[in-house]
Amino acid sequence: MTTTSNGGEHDHTTADREIVVSRDIGAPRELVFEAFTQVRHLSRWWGPDGFTTTTRSFAFRAGGVWDFVMHGPDGTDYQEWITWTEIVPPERIALVHGESRDDPNAFESVLTFESAGEETRIVMRTVFPTKELRDDAVEKYHAIEGGEQTLRNLADYVARLTSNETARNESTPKGAEG
Repeated sequence: MTTTSNGGEHDHTTADREIVVSRDIGAPRELVFEAFTQVRHLSRWWGPDGFTTTTRSFAFRAGGVWDFVMHGPDGTDYQEWITWTEIVPPERIALVHGESRDDPNAFESVLTFESAGEETRIVMRTVFPTKELRDDAVEKYHAIEGGEQTLRNLADYVARLTSNETARNESTPKGAEG
């Protein structure tokens, strides 16, 4: 079974092991990509509702690692490890996500950022090693809802960025910029 939230297509060879979540975000693709790739932004929106993130190390490059802890609303800490496997600014990011470098249950995700007028469509396609791991993620950890909340948090964060930028530009007298 493939779970598609808000659109997206699936690969038939991995359909029973994948989750696809997408969202349209009201901002240019370059800004959405930046919010997804710079740790100063990521720490402000990453994760489902109620979660916060503490970064231990971050190297955004192919082969680089984001080592972090997600703090759940109930006080539980979740060790997280992402290795970036492909980066094509501002179009695509591929990664492996697990609890540690050698996590046998790590899953692969591909994120695409598509321009759609003044909006950006982000599609997050995640493929688990097995159907059972995918089903566990959906049933026990609410991976679909968590993915939707995470992309909603990104959209809200980017909206605040664009609002602040608009306010800054409207309050800056002509000729007073940098």
